Amino acid sequence: MAKLADLKKQLKAKGVQYFFGAYVDGLGVPKSKCVPIDHLEKAAAGSELYTVGALEAMGPLGPNEDECVGLPDMASTIVLPWDRRYALAPTDLHFGGTPYSHCSRAILKRQLAEAAKMGFKVNMGIEPEVYVLKADGDGWKPFVSEDERNRPTRGYDIETTMLADSFLEPMVKYINELGWDCYSFDHEGGDGQYEFDFNYTDALAMADRMMIFRLMAKHVARSIGCIATFMPKPWSNAFGSGAHFNISLADIKTGANRFEAAKGAKTRDGRGYTELAYHFTAGVLRYADAINAVVCPTVNSYKRLNPRGHMNEMSWAPVYRAYGQNNRTLMCRLPMNRRCLELRNADAAVNFYLGTAITIAAGLAGIRQKLDPGKSVDFNTYDVSEEELEKRGIHRLPRTLGQAIEVFAKDTLARETFGPAFHDSYTKYKRAEWQEYCLVVGEWERERYLHIW
Repeated sequence: MAKLADLKKQLKAKGVQYFFGAYVDGLGVPKSKCVPIDHLEKAAAGSELYTVGALEAMGPLGPNEDECVGLPDMASTIVLPWDRRYALAPTDLHFGGTPYSHCSRAILKRQLAEAAKMGFKVNMGIEPEVYVLKADGDGWKPFVSEDERNRPTRGYDIETTMLADSFLEPMVKYINELGWDCYSFDHEGGDGQYEFDFNYTDALAMADRMMIFRLMAKHVARSIGCIATFMPKPWSNAFGSGAHFNISLADIKTGANRFEAAKGAKTRDGRGYTELAYHFTAGVLRYADAINAVVCPTVNSYKRLNPRGHMNEMSWAPVYRAYGQNNRTLMCRLPMNRRCLELRNADAAVNFYLGTAITIAAGLAGIRQKLDPGKSVDFNTYDVSEEELEKRGIHRLPRTLGQAIEVFAKDTLARETFGPAFHDSYTKYKRAEWQEYCLVVGEWERERYLHIW
């Protein structure tokens, strides 16, 4: 209690007036009641109750049942740098005295506990991409008009990066105030699309960071009269927004990266990765389609997973279930400038807790079973026919949410990771999303079919 009193005193000294004990719904959207700072002790003890059955993909709890209790992780409390009236702590949901079956954070914590049993701490970095748009009549366009004057892409462009400073500068400032250490940011390939790179940390803290990152981006964009969108592919001819996971396992005692071979050690293809890293990668590839249903969670996600789509340029999207060194056409990459598994198919709409949890579960299964990922694929798969790739054992990731969710529904690892209740809820929710999409008649169909016959 003394520590909590000290925290309350520190928060008040920083001007904090309100506190959020924030969790996410099944889609990864943050939720919380707002508590005046004078009631911080009660909030920390679980005073705030939630009827989560009213939220998206959060289970069948009805109006006649008990509520979930929010238990904030007070040691992870931060002051929101863009509005210092508010402090936030990531929160676990409990029901009936135990972690709630549909608490995304609890699901990730279970996998981290499994990793710890095997002697590992999971480290993670994420490369989030986001579009910043302004209203244009009934539609939207990039908030820097200059973006549209250079086709097909302003990727890495210095001029348009500098013109976007009203969004980029406060974002970098706030990221650094939070202690995340932004070491790079850039204009991505899409018009109005940006990426931020900041230091890795343990996987739970990184998922917590991404909850805050989205809130931050939306606030900064709103402050300049724009919106920040994490829709994976906002236009047919746009580049998709990814959120690449960079995962490695550290020795729980020494902190040494267990994916990095000792100096001078003989390694596969001389690339400096341990066999443990290859086992982990093989596990991720084994369960790739079920993972895809979680890290590419929307109908729109699958419009990103194409080599070119409507663009004349390569999409740079991870389309195939394989791994390579610097091959960005694949789901998995083992980069040479850092020793980690880069999961490239994860997109901007992912629930970071759930996506991380199922990826870790798959990787740990690969280690337990000593799976082998085979040879790396280091050629441009976009230039090879689907038939030829199939012959070589290189398979396409699911083409639709419908395909992916049916694999997820039958997958035992997915069921074990989510738990039976949440697995059923997620499957039901995403099946309904896919069915609704299939029933909607769109403009493309009218343009193509209305006048043919």
